[in-house]
Amino acid sequence: MDTQDIQLLMTLHRTNNITRAAEELYTTQSSVSKRIRQLEKELGIILLLRSRLGIQFTPAGEIVLRHIKAITRELMTMNQELNDAQGVISGTLRIGVSINYAIYRLPPLLRLYQERFPLVHTQLTIEVSQKIFSMFIAGQTELAIVRGEHSDWDGPRILLGREPICIITCREHRNLPLRELPQIIRKADTGMERDTALWRKENKIPTAKNQIFANNTTTCIEMVRQGLGWGIVPKICLAHFDGCIRPMHFADGRPLVRSTYLLYTEQTAALPQIDAFINLLRESTSLPHTA
Repeated sequence: MDTQDIQLLMTLHRTNNITRAAEELYTTQSSVSKRIRQLEKELGIILLLRSRLGIQFTPAGEIVLRHIKAITRELMTMNQELNDAQGVISGTLRIGVSINYAIYRLPPLLRLYQERFPLVHTQLTIEVSQKIFSMFIAGQTELAIVRGEHSDWDGPRILLGREPICIITCREHRNLPLRELPQIIRKADTGMERDTALWRKENKIPTAKNQIFANNTTTCIEMVRQGLGWGIVPKICLAHFDGCIRPMHFADGRPLVRSTYLLYTEQTAALPQIDAFINLLRESTSLPHTA
């Protein structure tokens, strides 16, 4: 068994399908099947079973998987240590990122990071902030970029930026009272829903009789652009919106804002590839759009 066999078995385990595994490995289904038969003959076991639902590893196959996962970790550690000894940053960067930040801020930063450190393997998860925070707490990512305060985290964090939360309407509805328009509602986290509920109460904005529920911010903005109603969205999403934008304020004059943080631990920050990414984000906080 060599490294190609290890990659084959890991891919089969992840895809649960011989055809998809062959496509990912740029080979043919018959070649994959032939190599599996050869491995089974060499090891004297049946590695996997085939069915209409895909493939399933046998108990003996699960033992092989457990050991090749350990081998893979050891190889990665060896390569990391060798590169560290030569002053080369490599390894794996596992990071969870909130959806809006991933769309509107992360791409140029990630491209710059990959240009500087091409040997680092990036594993990126994009989800709503609460899901990213839960994954981070569970140790499934080393870094988390989340929106909102997350006051139950008392570890290190970096403020990446704050931006106002805004009321948006199309230009034709600029002068119409909001209570006369349908509302385009997008799902938000508990903190944002609490703040917008307080804003509604203070500004005497009743629940709209006609409501449209959008599954994401992009859909909400496009529906507002088409004159279907008004919406509440963070300014981070509005660089290309050509309608009316009004930042929201509470009765005491405080703006309703949304913060974005990078969360990490001191232990993971000691890894060179993670320290490099943290430093890159520190640099980004000096850019105008993160002020």
